[in-house]
Amino acid sequence: MKRIFFSSTKPLNRRHLLRGTGAVALSLPFLDAMLPCFGSRLFADGTKADESPHRFLATCTTLGLHTPALFPEKEGSDYELTPYLETLKEHRDQLTILSGLSHPEQQGNNGHASELTWLTSAQRPGLAGFKNTISIDQLIAEQVGIHTRFPYLALSTSGRSMSWNANGVEIPGETRPSEIFKALFIDGTKNQIADEVRGLQRGLSILDTVQGEAKKLNRKLGKRDQEKLDEYFSAIRDLEFRFKQSSSWATKPKPETEAVPPKDIAEKTDAIARQNLMYDMIGLALQSDSTRTITFQISGMNAVPKIPGVQNDWHNLSHHGKDPAKIDELKIIEKAEFEAFNRFLSNLRNVSEKGKSLLDHTTVMFGSNLGNASSHSAQNLPILVAGGGFKHGAYTAHDANDNTPMANMLVTFAQQMGIEIESFGSSTGAGIRGLESV
Repeated sequence: MKRIFFSSTKPLNRRHLLRGTGAVALSLPFLDAMLPCFGSRLFADGTKADESPHRFLATCTTLGLHTPALFPEKEGSDYELTPYLETLKEHRDQLTILSGLSHPEQQGNNGHASELTWLTSAQRPGLAGFKNTISIDQLIAEQVGIHTRFPYLALSTSGRSMSWNANGVEIPGETRPSEIFKALFIDGTKNQIADEVRGLQRGLSILDTVQGEAKKLNRKLGKRDQEKLDEYFSAIRDLEFRFKQSSSWATKPKPETEAVPPKDIAEKTDAIARQNLMYDMIGLALQSDSTRTITFQISGMNAVPKIPGVQNDWHNLSHHGKDPAKIDELKIIEKAEFEAFNRFLSNLRNVSEKGKSLLDHTTVMFGSNLGNASSHSAQNLPILVAGGGFKHGAYTAHDANDNTPMANMLVTFAQQMGIEIESFGSSTGAGIRGLESV
């Protein structure tokens, strides 16, 4: 690995800079004047609003969806139900189906890399020099997250997630429903709360020390490093704000619930049960207004899922090569996923909030980063949108050859959450045909 030196030929020592601060988890960004290092993962809380809020959920099934079983033959509100849409028919009035959307330059080394950019729309994922950008959920959370105990939840069946911070770093996904429930509803003891507050205050003290030491470096650095350090200072200010928000939440009681604490499903191949349990946690998080921004990554597996009628590896089935037998088995898996999604939508509709349902106040996007998993294509993405105050009940087919930017829709979602933006990522404007607000 090549070392980059100051003019004195002595490399900057990160440990020397942080010595005495106790900052184990906090590190400087990678400057040209030092060896490579890793930044910390940041997670914080905010304050709560009294008004009935908008929420946003993005769910991605990363092994694609067999679109011939999803997309209707003709556009409009009188579309005929397909096998997958048959499972969602009770929510037809709250559902919009969209085809023909994509992000530009998504193929990378193979189509699977497109899962990195489903919510960012950054180009050329997986190729040399690729650096991701902030995901739309995190952009929303930066402003909306101050109103809730958790600014966002990044959930997953695998440990990865669809969420990327402002520096283009992936935010690890929480996979354990038991831990989510504990974070949402279980108060710590007085001693535990006091320890948490002291830890947050200690964190603020560490930030002050590190920021002061880092400022001394500014006059020694080149222009490029100064720019990176400015970004670092911005991150410190954001972390400082979130520490203060967390301190205020630490002493507040968590909401009460009649729900029974869940038991995590140990069997990894029980895919649908794991999805249902995670959907239950999502519903509780939204209903309790613990957060208003959630992502849920549903990863496939290189194993046989525990679903009646399925006997082959899920990943292998997704690369069916148009083999009818494999497609039939794949459709069993994906139909079960749609049934789990239908159950989740029903739960949201059954929760009343100020004269409407929780679904009315929640924009739910469900889809995939792959339009055709068998050929690794990231074009013509399958997208369903439910709830959130949009006009629903129809299927809109965009011309896949025109590469209609999915990012245009992400702008719409952010605006629906009250974020004042006109562009995001590769968007060419705000709004998309087939998805209008009521």
